[in-house]
Amino acid sequence: MKTLRWAASLWILCTGLAMAQVPEQGIIVTGESTISVVPDMATITLGVRENAITAKEAMGKVTESVSAILDELDALGVAEKDRQTSRFYLNPVYDNRPSNTDEAPRVTGYEAGNSVTVTVRDLKALGEMLDAVIDIGANDFNGLSFGLQNPAPAMAVARKVAVADAVERAGQLAEAASVTLGTVLRMTENSRGAPPMAMEMAAMRSGMNDAIASGEIDIQAQVTMVFAITPGN
Repeated sequence: MKTLRWAASLWILCTGLAMAQVPEQGIIVTGESTISVVPDMATITLGVRENAITAKEAMGKVTESVSAILDELDALGVAEKDRQTSRFYLNPVYDNRPSNTDEAPRVTGYEAGNSVTVTVRDLKALGEMLDAVIDIGANDFNGLSFGLQNPAPAMAVARKVAVADAVERAGQLAEAASVTLGTVLRMTENSRGAPPMAMEMAAMRSGMNDAIASGEIDIQAQVTMVFAITPGN
């Protein structure tokens, strides 16, 4: 009896493995879509970098400037939740000694820096904000990117278009192969969220409102669908 049970178990296992190795049947297509939308927010990392003879002096300069920048952001209505310290450092500065010398490098000063990542939810105020922080002393920028505060509605539209694209492709293939398209057997989404559109901070002086163009950002959706097929008439 035990032998029969083992044999039955082995047969079920082998059958399961064989079924798992059977290639998927039907028409497999991938539908894609790209939706272009106007951004409604921007993210920028800005800060201050200063050099001085002593570490205390370097840090003092940075702290004073950053404090003034934060006060200005308050005056411009940037909420505390929309700004976060993203980098804070203090490094020694060494003299430039020839590589063939045996003397140890000598510290000639210190460089300190403090950066803040700011989310701007009113793009009309972006140029004014940049002008203001530059006048105060901001001299360290790590680029500017645009995005959406709520990408869900645009992503929903992109998904619908991607599914429609997949259905259309499947129908074309079925017609070309003289088969009848059946029900959907499987669907997998491979969509990406809205990547931020980055731009370089090339113009850093007055008139930033005229220098910045937000343009559009692309939201992409991709779905893979498997359709059953039956022989055509």
